[in-house]
Amino acid sequence: MSKKKSKKLMQTALFDGDGASLASSASSVVGDDDTPTHLEEDQTGRADRSLILKELREFRKDNGQQLKEIREEINKTNTRIAEAEGRIEATETRLQVAEEAVKELLQLQVHLDAKLTDMEGRSRRENIRIHGVKEGAEDNSPSMGTFVEDLLREGLDLPATFELRVERAHRALMSKPPGEVSPRSIVVKLSSYRTKEELLRLAWQKRGFQHLERRVNLDHDYAPDVLRKRKAYAEAKTVVRRITWRTSKRRGTRDRAGGNVNYKEKLEAFRHKDSA
Repeated sequence: MSKKKSKKLMQTALFDGDGASLASSASSVVGDDDTPTHLEEDQTGRADRSLILKELREFRKDNGQQLKEIREEINKTNTRIAEAEGRIEATETRLQVAEEAVKELLQLQVHLDAKLTDMEGRSRRENIRIHGVKEGAEDNSPSMGTFVEDLLREGLDLPATFELRVERAHRALMSKPPGEVSPRSIVVKLSSYRTKEELLRLAWQKRGFQHLERRVNLDHDYAPDVLRKRKAYAEAKTVVRRITWRTSKRRGTRDRAGGNVNYKEKLEAFRHKDSA
């Protein structure tokens, strides 16, 4: 009995030993299969992380370089803007000074124009202009001065004792008009301002005179600027004359031969004469 028991025990131990060995061998096989997989995963993860870190470093480096370039461009732009602002400010200052100078020059020009017009008018104080004389009417006279003297003495009925000293005379400085167009005026320089005023008074009293079937009138020799201003208000002057004439007609007055004739005063004088 004892021998059989000991044999069974030995078999059980053997079996147990083989089972343990088999389990250990199986577990070792499983362990040997799992270890390379984990290593590969760890290596792959590390490679990915290093690649990501590398890309992040390169991205940061690129961003730093780009930011540096942007800062430089911004600084350059700020510098150019500051220079432009300085130039604009200097230009505005010069422009303001130039505008003030131009204003002063314009005021001076207006003053000089007025002074020049006044001096030109004073230089023409002894001049008269004769309007309406037919072109070529002076051809048979020895000179334009002689023709003007004869024309004025005949047209204004000047006495022989009247001293009419014509220094010079000529047609207006413009091209000769063709055909029956209005003839050029004659500019006459007299030796005396009083002679000029007397001639104008006589001509205005007679309201001009006839010469070669044309109406001849005398007037002042105005400076171009004064003549331009007179033409500008000529229409208004005509309207005012019409209004004045109508008003004077209603009141019983009318302008004749350069003087005012008051019909009411004439009527009163006639009544007093009859009563006397």
